Amino acid sequence: MNLREKYGIAQNAVITIAGTVGVGKSTMTTALAEALNFRTSFESVDQNPYLDRFYEDFKKWSFHLQIYFLAERFKEQKRIFEYGGGFIQDRSIYEDTGIFAKMHKEKGTMDSVDYDTYTNLFEAMVMTPYFPHPNLLIYLEGPLDAIISRVKERGRPMEQQTPITYWEEMHLRYEKWIDSFNACPVLRLDINDYDLIENPHEVETIVERIGYFLEQTSHLSK
Repeated sequence: MNLREKYGIAQNAVITIAGTVGVGKSTMTTALAEALNFRTSFESVDQNPYLDRFYEDFKKWSFHLQIYFLAERFKEQKRIFEYGGGFIQDRSIYEDTGIFAKMHKEKGTMDSVDYDTYTNLFEAMVMTPYFPHPNLLIYLEGPLDAIISRVKERGRPMEQQTPITYWEEMHLRYEKWIDSFNACPVLRLDINDYDLIENPHEVETIVERIGYFLEQTSHLSK
């Protein structure tokens, strides 16, 4: 019996991993997909035509970046559910509007008209009964110093040039966002409670928590 069957997780489940930059979403996505024999859906950073431009000039490129992300994530969500589920997804579509676009509007790096256009489009595309929401969102959280350390270790040039104040802002906004998020069930995991790189076997404990959590939420929804 594999871990998915052992802990009663449906083979067509869709689980999304959320959390700020550097918190370990990709590592968690890979580990869970291998443990559950699921497919992965990763954010395509290297092929993004706006990301480098955005880090050079937030105000000029923030709207373009958010529209690009919205289109790509919407297409990917549609593909996952048309395939029949069985996916672990790296980053959710909800973070774009709940955190990034909102932050740029409030800080003056996105025009208010552009922000309204973006949020109206997001609401029409995503926040409807027709949009397939995941079965579970796993939110990875941890102390800011640990997250910044991971960002530095990763070594992406565009992230190394970003001021520490930006990561502080992101950390705070993520915490506020998840406290009010209700589009699907949320399981919070503290990154200090596991180390999937040094101790990959710890993924079973996480799978067990997922199975128990999904069972409890299914009972509550009946």
